[in-house]
Amino acid sequence: MSRSTIRIIIVLATVLFIGLVSTQIFWVKKAYEITQRQLEHEIELALIDVVKDIQRHSGDSTFLVDPVKLVSPHFFRVQINEELQPFYLESMLMTEFLNRELNFQFQYSIYNCFNDSVVFTQSVSSEMEEIQPNASEVPPPIDWEDDGHYFAVYFPSLNIEVFSEMRFWVVSSIVLLAVLIFFTYVISVILRQKRLSEIKNDFINNMTHELKTPISTISLSSDVLLQKGIELQPERLRNYARIIKNENQRLQTQVERVLQIARLDKEEMDLTKQQVDLHQLVALAVPTIEMNFQEKGIVIDTVLNAQKATLYGDEMHITNILFNLLDNAAKYGGDQPNIRLETNSDDKGVYVSIIDDGPGIPQDQQKFIFEKFYRIPTGNVHDVKGFGLGLHYVRTIAEAHGGKIKLRSKPNEGSTFEVFLPFGTEVVKN
Repeated sequence: MSRSTIRIIIVLATVLFIGLVSTQIFWVKKAYEITQRQLEHEIELALIDVVKDIQRHSGDSTFLVDPVKLVSPHFFRVQINEELQPFYLESMLMTEFLNRELNFQFQYSIYNCFNDSVVFTQSVSSEMEEIQPNASEVPPPIDWEDDGHYFAVYFPSLNIEVFSEMRFWVVSSIVLLAVLIFFTYVISVILRQKRLSEIKNDFINNMTHELKTPISTISLSSDVLLQKGIELQPERLRNYARIIKNENQRLQTQVERVLQIARLDKEEMDLTKQQVDLHQLVALAVPTIEMNFQEKGIVIDTVLNAQKATLYGDEMHITNILFNLLDNAAKYGGDQPNIRLETNSDDKGVYVSIIDDGPGIPQDQQKFIFEKFYRIPTGNVHDVKGFGLGLHYVRTIAEAHGGKIKLRSKPNEGSTFEVFLPFGTEVVKN
């Protein structure tokens, strides 16, 4: 599947899910409003029945027009024609609410218009057990009329009750959210697999190119050695024999690098730790890299600031860290690489920084740079030789020693790779 096809699928799926989520939000909001109005209507009917029951028990035949009013969210004001005893009102409210299955926490207040005051306030839990007045929520202010008697009922948890009545919508929203998360995960897996496939193809192409060149050279040299009379030209014979040996060594090196990473993946790496002087390893690595890239006019400046440079680690692998980082800086450091190798130390270990003035690494590529087989895309995948294993190997070895590696880079400003290696448990002081 091409990248453009995947992009189109992602865009279409994203638009579809945005539409679904928007529709779900719209209908959940509508369902909430309808459910809230239904509950408020049920509460209003229950309060009207309370008024009727109070009038019937008192023998009052006065017709009250709209005795129940919703004066603010969750707050109902009820008009009556006589004073009420709290226990009697609470009993009437509990009875009517239970009849309509309105098992909500509520708070009621009784108002006396003659002295213009709230004479009683009480909260009742959803289990119809009284709550102490000091634990009651303060209801919003209310404008009372100048005549008549009133009581008010406030439902502090009505929002929660509305949502509890919307079980279908809550469950459907959770399912939609789960589908959205699953879809996002699937898309991320597809993109990751696509990227891994591209990296794999790039690795295969590079490996084919890297192995094909020495094989071709060995084949041509072998043909020359099979020519009649070659034994009469000992200098030419030695030259082609040396070419075969060098190319064979090159093949062995490339194969060993691949096998080495395979062993790391299988956790078969066995570190042989001993006392290692990092500065001595630097003194060995720098001349070798300078010789290998002599045709590029490479310059490596070493600044050994580490007060303590003796580590307890695997000498071969630590040497390979230096070679890989210097080799990487030389390859990608531009036409005439100018490299700076700097060491520093603290009470925990040694820091090795490899700094180049090359083209730098784009920000979007930096998070992949230490992954196996990954190489920064270029116009020609073979313009710089390699399998994309070096930095992955460096990170693996550094972490195996309890260390880490960091990258700082900006386009056109060069790159800095900093490796931290702890001293280890058996360190000889300098």
